[in-house]
Amino acid sequence: MFDNKSILITGGSGSFGKMYVRTILERYKPRRLIVYSRDELKQFEMGQAFNDPSMRYFLGDVRDRDRLIQAMRDVDFVIHAAAMKQVPAAEYNPTECIRTNIHGAENVIHAALANNVEQVMALSTDKAANPINLYGATKLASDKLFVAANNMAGSHRTSFGVVRYGNVVGSRGSVVPFFEKLMNEGATSLPITDPRMTRFWISLQQGVDFVLKNFQRMHGGEIFVPKIPSVRVVDLATAMAPNLEQHVIGIRPGEKLHEIMCPADDSHLTFEFDDHYVLSPTIRFHRGNLDYAFNRLGEQGKPVEQGFEYNSGSNDVFLSPAEIVEFNRGALARGA
Repeated sequence: MFDNKSILITGGSGSFGKMYVRTILERYKPRRLIVYSRDELKQFEMGQAFNDPSMRYFLGDVRDRDRLIQAMRDVDFVIHAAAMKQVPAAEYNPTECIRTNIHGAENVIHAALANNVEQVMALSTDKAANPINLYGATKLASDKLFVAANNMAGSHRTSFGVVRYGNVVGSRGSVVPFFEKLMNEGATSLPITDPRMTRFWISLQQGVDFVLKNFQRMHGGEIFVPKIPSVRVVDLATAMAPNLEQHVIGIRPGEKLHEIMCPADDSHLTFEFDDHYVLSPTIRFHRGNLDYAFNRLGEQGKPVEQGFEYNSGSNDVFLSPAEIVEFNRGALARGA
């Protein structure tokens, strides 16, 4: 699907971008693979590792619409991974979060339509479902923008979709490298926000594979949600440091005890497939009614029960401490 195509990824020098680039270069022969981000040092370091002739490194910010339009010239596929993600930072710097996550999403949509891009996939987060923090609220707004963009497309070929998933093992700023840092510094106990806390758990490679597959599945307007396991934060700490004590520090500003990916209020819009869920749009598109129970690969889903909620605290699958060890080892070995 991506052979001899031009692909651009915003925020491409981050954790997801690096894994995405590696995977594309291993599996396909793109004409151009464009990393768009604002960090020149990360781009320089990435260029040392990924110097395939198809690679292009484009300095720019998603806040800059003109620069995005220039970067997307003759691009076929766009992955929008750029975001301000740290929950406490967003709470203390709300306007910066809004400018990147909402205005940046608007700019990506505008640039994609201006260049008649074929498909755009935006990365979302479980925090966008029933949000209680600003980061989640801005990503919900971003999701709504990308869904509605399918109506803005008009005669353009461009279609827009969204992928929503949970905590990525080992990504920058996440709990695994934080715990590792404390252990390396000789900590005698690990801080736990709340012993009841749970999170969805996914590796970077799983996230990348899910995004790639959904380019093939999408009609446009869907929110794709993978079926993934949950972990209890106390089990994670036990898995990583079985000999260390744990101390409770309390929930940080904007945190939840459990995360949600498919809200109960959207159950009438949700379809269950073998390995994922699809949240269909709340609005009707000018192209007419699409049947989101069937995707472009011919896979068929079924409506979930009314009131169904995909919640990390009531998930059917939880990893034990031993399973967390194996999961994290595999994820980190792949370069999470």
